[in-house]
Amino acid sequence: MQGGTLVQGNLIVDGAAVPVMETVAAAAGLGRLPTGSELFVGRSGELERLDRVVAGSGRAVVVAVHGLGGVGKSTLAARFAHLHAGRYTLVWWITADTASALDAGLADLASTLAPQAADLPSEQRTELGVRWLATHDGWLLVLDNLTAPGDAAGLLERVRTGTVVITSRQGGGWRGVETVPLDVLPPAEAVELLTRLVRAEWPEADLTDADRLCAELGWLPLAVEQAGAYLTQARITPTAYLDLLARYPARMFTATAEGGDAQRTMARLWHVTLDHLADTPPAGDLLRQLAWYASDDIPRDLVTTGTDAPEPDVVEALGRLAAYSMITLTADTITVHRLVQAVTRTPDPADPHRRPDDIAHARDTTTTVLATALADAAPGLPADWPVFRTVLPHARALLEHTHPDTDTALLCTLADRLGRYLNNQGDPATAIALHTRAAQGHERLHGPDHPDTLISRNNLAGAYQAAGDLGRAIPLFEATLADCERVLGSDHRNTLTSRNNLASVYETAGDLGRAIPLYEATLADRERVLGSDHRNTLTSRNNLACAYRAAGDLGRAIPLFEAALADCERVLGPDQPDTLNSRNNLACAYQAAGDLGRAIPLFEAALTDRGRVLGSDHPDTLISRNNLAGAYRAAGDLGRAIPLYEAALTDCERVLGSDQPDTLISRNNLAGAYRAAGDLERAIPLYEAALTDCERVLSPDHPITKIIRSNLDYVKST
Repeated sequence: MQGGTLVQGNLIVDGAAVPVMETVAAAAGLGRLPTGSELFVGRSGELERLDRVVAGSGRAVVVAVHGLGGVGKSTLAARFAHLHAGRYTLVWWITADTASALDAGLADLASTLAPQAADLPSEQRTELGVRWLATHDGWLLVLDNLTAPGDAAGLLERVRTGTVVITSRQGGGWRGVETVPLDVLPPAEAVELLTRLVRAEWPEADLTDADRLCAELGWLPLAVEQAGAYLTQARITPTAYLDLLARYPARMFTATAEGGDAQRTMARLWHVTLDHLADTPPAGDLLRQLAWYASDDIPRDLVTTGTDAPEPDVVEALGRLAAYSMITLTADTITVHRLVQAVTRTPDPADPHRRPDDIAHARDTTTTVLATALADAAPGLPADWPVFRTVLPHARALLEHTHPDTDTALLCTLADRLGRYLNNQGDPATAIALHTRAAQGHERLHGPDHPDTLISRNNLAGAYQAAGDLGRAIPLFEATLADCERVLGSDHRNTLTSRNNLASVYETAGDLGRAIPLYEATLADRERVLGSDHRNTLTSRNNLACAYRAAGDLGRAIPLFEAALADCERVLGPDQPDTLNSRNNLACAYQAAGDLGRAIPLFEAALTDRGRVLGSDHPDTLISRNNLAGAYRAAGDLGRAIPLYEAALTDCERVLGSDQPDTLISRNNLAGAYRAAGDLERAIPLYEAALTDCERVLSPDHPITKIIRSNLDYVKST
């Protein structure tokens, strides 16, 4: 592997085609816009102002409201985009009310522009979408329903071309950005909107009292549109609709100033709709469950596992919910409006459709569905990653909308499993938050000595270690091991895992005097308790060999690595991640022994295999890329080492972030290669920047910080 090959606009890395977005042009007519702007009514003044601001700034425009959700921000932005699409090379619409939705929209942009990117991990596709925007101009990007100005700050810092139109409920805080405030429709325009909507499908409709109905709805466009859809579907008059509202008054959904009226209106509409669906019992249950998922791309097969209703009843209920505009269906997915979800999740003892017990039951059912989907999935196995990617946005939504004080044991377990997956994927910061919540929840529910509490604490310590926070990782590992030995016994599988993990963090801290004896004891205990071929035993054998290598004892390290690799290939198979780790580690030992003739081919094979099995952006693949560059450098082949180091650092910064420990190590390694090439003008500033970052992120006394400081001192003294 030599950093990849550019072939027809794609970078071929380990057999995977990664499009070079700088060279991708938007095909004519390509884009994504919501439909329905042909029913647009009024707003000529707002459209003119938006056009003036866009034409004057050429950059970002904020379409703000005074706090009313559903006031028509999205409709206005869509109308503007449709009217002026000819100005732009590409118009792309993203629903950006959460970070995951924004990332998904950018990932979809990359897949649309470069279909060969569709099979890449979502995180990589998101980065490719940002890269395209940053390297092209003449496009229009709409970020719809952004929660707060800061939510798009990172994107806007990188993307400084094209036109960005942002819609948001938040009316303040847009410093340095032009705004276009939006109020409700004038009464006459609200009536016109209702009339056009109903008459399009029901020309003979009696619309007496349409003005009263619009006034009751607060002339709010979204509420008027839903009312029009309801009148058409149910074939009732505005007078009858007003009567239903009078007999089933809805309370305000929230008391927040910026959205109270809109949420009150939406709550009324939701209540009336569910009354008309009372003869389809699964409809209410399904909607309450759907309220706990992410709003977009909810897999139908997941939702249907959460109900005991016969399949025909479920299909009918989903169809009727879609007919009443409560959800949007495709053959595979369900989308629910965020306001509908928010109202549905909010208990109201006076509302038979939103009884607190029913809403809690729906939340717990959703938890069971998502947890069951992951029950047999292993966070470290590539074959199981697709199911984790499917569940992740919905589990995040569930956790976001559930107060930690009401977490169930199953929800804590779900958070813990997702934390392990994200830690494996190189996102320890999110993993820390999930493991913290899981550990606190299990302790609240079961007490500090319950096995689930101990497991979550162990996983939390591991996430701290991955983040380089040894000051919190080591004490937590030590306390967890002591508790496991006291509660579970010294030979329990979880105790042995905790002991192995404590040895690992000692090794990371450079404390081999404590790491090696603990590794040796753990290996002996695992061989005795679990057997010599158990996966955990194989891991212990590999870990002990690593510690021997770190201590310079290659006479014991290399034979143990060779035996561990042979056992992993025999027991686990050649492509299992633990086997790939073992192959990489043996190559490191050969390099340490100066045997580059065996190290380099093994590093090259390890990188190829990791890229093929784990993906080119997996943290382990990035480590392999660094290791191979290091072997090339050790062989004096700086012509291959430096470009590979540079590519590895770029990938680490993009995938892991600039402050992740592996990125800091990669920066140090590149500086070392520059130094070896005699290029001190690049080496010294890179060492200095890496040292500053390590001291800030890890601490002045962290082992990585000490290594970089020593390297900088050496190069300055020569």
